[in-house]
Amino acid sequence: MEQKNIQQQLKHILTHTPEDWLKLTTHRLDIYQENQAKTQFLQAFEELMNSEISGAAFTERLAQLPTAYDYIRLGHPLSSVLEWSLAQLQGLSADRVICFQSLSMPLLAIARTNSLAGKVTQIAYSGALPPALDQDLIKKVYDYQIEWLPVKDPSQIQDTPGYQASASLVYVESNFDWTAQQSVLTATDSPIDYLVGLDAALGSVLYIGPNQEESSIGAIQHVRRRETVAITPLNAYRGLQRLANEPLEQAEIHQASNQKEVADNIRSITGTKGEVLVASSGLSMQYAIMMGLVDYAQEQHPGKPIKFIVPPNCYGGTNDQARRLAQSLDQVSIVDLPVDGDNDMVSSVEQVLSQLSKEDAVPYIIAEIPTNPRVEVPNLEGLAAALRKSRQTPSGTAAIAPVFILDQTFCPNVPFLSQQSDENNNNILAEGYALAYASGSKFPSGGKCTAGYCVGNQQSQAMMSKIATHLTLCDNEATARQYAKLAEQLPSMLERIEKAYKNTRAFVAFIEKELPEAKINFVSEDLAQRGFTPSVFSLDLPTKGDTHQERETHKRALNHKLIQMMITQIPEESKYCVSYGQLKGCYWTIPATSTQGTTKETDKDYIVRVSLAPELDLERHQSVFSDFVQKHI
Repeated sequence: MEQKNIQQQLKHILTHTPEDWLKLTTHRLDIYQENQAKTQFLQAFEELMNSEISGAAFTERLAQLPTAYDYIRLGHPLSSVLEWSLAQLQGLSADRVICFQSLSMPLLAIARTNSLAGKVTQIAYSGALPPALDQDLIKKVYDYQIEWLPVKDPSQIQDTPGYQASASLVYVESNFDWTAQQSVLTATDSPIDYLVGLDAALGSVLYIGPNQEESSIGAIQHVRRRETVAITPLNAYRGLQRLANEPLEQAEIHQASNQKEVADNIRSITGTKGEVLVASSGLSMQYAIMMGLVDYAQEQHPGKPIKFIVPPNCYGGTNDQARRLAQSLDQVSIVDLPVDGDNDMVSSVEQVLSQLSKEDAVPYIIAEIPTNPRVEVPNLEGLAAALRKSRQTPSGTAAIAPVFILDQTFCPNVPFLSQQSDENNNNILAEGYALAYASGSKFPSGGKCTAGYCVGNQQSQAMMSKIATHLTLCDNEATARQYAKLAEQLPSMLERIEKAYKNTRAFVAFIEKELPEAKINFVSEDLAQRGFTPSVFSLDLPTKGDTHQERETHKRALNHKLIQMMITQIPEESKYCVSYGQLKGCYWTIPATSTQGTTKETDKDYIVRVSLAPELDLERHQSVFSDFVQKHI
């Protein structure tokens, strides 16, 4: 499509952009089909663009388009429109344009994809590469086969010493011009397979050449899904303004003061004194943790096998990312850690660590407390004892001490790592090696951004330094706007957690009275007194049927009926989406079809997970739940 026509269309879209496109971080799952991510949105978007609708009605129709992605961090309406627009300019399909917030990750995504396919990646560049892109570190820790080709001009690539026609060729365009047509990629005689455009102010654009296989598109998109984030809504909007030749939306200011305020707040809440790291998302943070610990193990325990110990039914992003890392590195493998239901975290940790001591392995444990979605808290003193227990290898030497990596998203108020005295004795991870991280998109920001953060106890500061290195290498640090949102919301977090817990406890008590045969997973009163005050619970509805399959089918249908009643009768507060710690309302989801994503089918939980906010109409939710019981149970 001609640039002039694109600009006219984009000016129209920018004038009528729905407010939620810039502000929302939680997406509606009732109008989303995962197997049509982005595609369904763009089909409806193109139909709307070709219609005669205008004015306020056009804005309303934009707001009603199908959900593009289930998580804001991996894509959203504005990123999809930006990619569609850039693809139109190049004559490519929209799935061959992927915008990242990070400048480094598109290159690492291509290298990972090629590495698994046994291909060498050659990266040609004529300007400056991202400054944090440490070539030696990428080779040493990530084990990607990359050859770097400095060139004066892309037309000279094939004449550059070292060029291999059999390699996968990437060309990096520094100071990227968003409005230019990239003939270096689409020319019939071009050797370039991928073009990466860098814009230090906004992010990066990856164009996948027309001759590249479809499988590479999915593989690269999956890196954006698990190890980084899409270009943020604000920067996507600014990218569209660039394309439309419009004045840019102003970026956030005062980043340095916001960074300090955020770090001070997190130290105060966690009771730690060391480095605070803030990433573009919880999974971006987790990826830096995992790669930093691989780097640390390679230096401190050279040649030893690295074992990431992960609950098989935990959050799907954690599960998938860990297994993807093991797929990429021969030195790394995954060990299951059963923690929910009939399994006990303490016993599982003891059993796994005893086995790994016999293998003289480096043990890294990733676990959620409370667990998700069963909201269980292990015996904390027993867990501390199991982690600190001395073990020996078969040769009689001391086994490598474990590192406990705690995802405390459900209870970010508990000072597990604190060096200070804690009246509830919850600081069980103050000794030994321990890290704690949380999704900042939940309580820390109240759903205002997608950031994530990490702290370490006193003994783990050398590891934190490694993690910081890989967070920087991947260019996955939080953006200025994310820091601003965290600085705005963190000071009220503890108060919001307390209020949301009280609402949740009241709703749980109501359901127990209204539907006593239901199984509710929530913390006990004793745990709440100890400081574990989550505002999320899971609900296993009573079912019926003569066989297990009939009972399961009936229960799954009930789950959807309950959610449908809530979101249709209380649309201003109840929402079918994946989140927690929001400022207002009530969120409903089914972990097996959302948060547990790639988890093995046998480990999934087909139950309802409910998350309450500090502000909501509790009586209205109780009333609708009563109607549900009368009509469907």
